[in-house]
Amino acid sequence: MSRLSSLLRNSNDASNPSAEALRSLLGTVETVAVVGLSRDPLKAARRVPSYLAAKGYHVIPVNPNAESILGQPARDSLDEVTEPVDLVLLFRPSEEAGQFVEAAARRDERPAIWLQEGIMAPEATAAAREAGLTVVQDLCIFKAHRSLPDNQPRRPARWSIRRQHEGAAPPPEQEGEARTDAPRQG
Repeated sequence: MSRLSSLLRNSNDASNPSAEALRSLLGTVETVAVVGLSRDPLKAARRVPSYLAAKGYHVIPVNPNAESILGQPARDSLDEVTEPVDLVLLFRPSEEAGQFVEAAARRDERPAIWLQEGIMAPEATAAAREAGLTVVQDLCIFKAHRSLPDNQPRRPARWSIRRQHEGAAPPPEQEGEARTDAPRQG
């Protein structure tokens, strides 16, 4: 946790949640709506969400200039994301970020809101926090996740629900067996 605590100290927002709170948040989030997910694979706004998807998070792209990103249909706005999300991750300039924080704060499921490193919206963030939402700003979610000792790929609960109705057995870690990184046989 010391690496995450160090990242938090280097953030420009002393009101960000604690390292323990962020570890808990990243451990419970399953669905992430990414506002500004880029079509360009060289940009952080593409690489970071790709990393999250590889780690087992369900990533929903929000980009009005794309039809599909990371194999998922892109939505024009947060209002077009009809499924519940646990986290809204913002990759928009600070000058634009406030409107997206406000849009995320209006969602019925009350998701956590994360503004990527270098992005801040002080007024909108303060209002969302006052409304009881968890908000992180000026912190890279990739660096935060990588700093955790338990950052291994995960299989969210939705995987087992979808697979169970198809008759598939849950993965070993859901049956209580030890996790291995070896490829499955068969």
